[in-house]
Amino acid sequence: MTSIDIGQSITTTVEADRLRPVRIWLYCLALMVLLMVAIGGITRLTGSGLSITSWEPISGVIPPLNDASWQAEFDHYKLIPQYAIDNPGMTLDGFKAIFWPEWTHRLLGRVIGLVFALPFLVFLIQRRFSWKLAGPLALLFVAGGLQGVVGWLMVKTGFDPTRTSVSQYALAAHLSAALVLFLSLIWVARSLEPKVKDAAALLTPRWPIVILLLLIALQIAAGAFVAGLHAGMGYNTWPLMDNAAIPAGLGAIDPLWRNLFENAMTVQFDHRVVAYVIVVYIAVLIWRQSGAGGFGGVNGWLPRLGVLVLLQALLGITTLLTFVPLPLALGHQALAFMLAGATMAYIADLTRLRR
Repeated sequence: MTSIDIGQSITTTVEADRLRPVRIWLYCLALMVLLMVAIGGITRLTGSGLSITSWEPISGVIPPLNDASWQAEFDHYKLIPQYAIDNPGMTLDGFKAIFWPEWTHRLLGRVIGLVFALPFLVFLIQRRFSWKLAGPLALLFVAGGLQGVVGWLMVKTGFDPTRTSVSQYALAAHLSAALVLFLSLIWVARSLEPKVKDAAALLTPRWPIVILLLLIALQIAAGAFVAGLHAGMGYNTWPLMDNAAIPAGLGAIDPLWRNLFENAMTVQFDHRVVAYVIVVYIAVLIWRQSGAGGFGGVNGWLPRLGVLVLLQALLGITTLLTFVPLPLALGHQALAFMLAGATMAYIADLTRLRR
């Protein structure tokens, strides 16, 4: 075959792959969800999440444009407990500083909706995917809209007279819903990749990787409880916690189960323990695979996951020891989603390549 023939063959293959633009679109949406999570982390860590006290899906796109509008928005904020307890001396300029992160977070949610809906209609008209695929994609769009509803319900918990921040339960639900949406986009995108022969996929069981993904999802939810209770601001030592391997006070709240979600010490301790379990588990997976055929083909994902887990553990420890600085905290949260996404990609590839 001449170089011209090879070039024509590649061109024909690319042109025949009508799902390539769809995959790029889905990967872009996943990146936007990841960015949304990062900005959400900024609103949480800077106390910005309660700065906008109403939910206006359409008119809320436009921020205050004059002094009167800014003052009206500020006056609404003054009615909630966070202002009275945490920020009683806040100026209008200080309010603007916490307003913009939350406004950006909500604006990006609307942009994601448009970036989903418009290409979806175009691809549907172009018949780049079948109606069978259109159904699940439409459900993802609905899930994205529901995520906005969950976000607003979370914000409303912060208006309770007894609170100055959102409920840790609502925060965990909001973050977990974002994770499900993110992983679903990765799953669909990887499932649409061209099929190639990969003997390793037939020999590798999926259930150990599914367990890994469940552990990572559990850890992300646990991290939301740590964030919701500001548990990372205390017990900033490692490997000991409060000068002990197992600190006293883990069961201080009655009934006992509430400690898992409402005791800052227990929540942070559980987050540490799940991290240790994940590190040991991925090490065992890598050790077993090294003796069962190595890391060729689809199993090239496994050592990459090992590196991501190690980086995430080191970043988590550093974030704790440095009293949760904003850049490290955001990196820790984003890397957790990247680790989950890579694990989902591994599962999707194992599924696709064995069919």
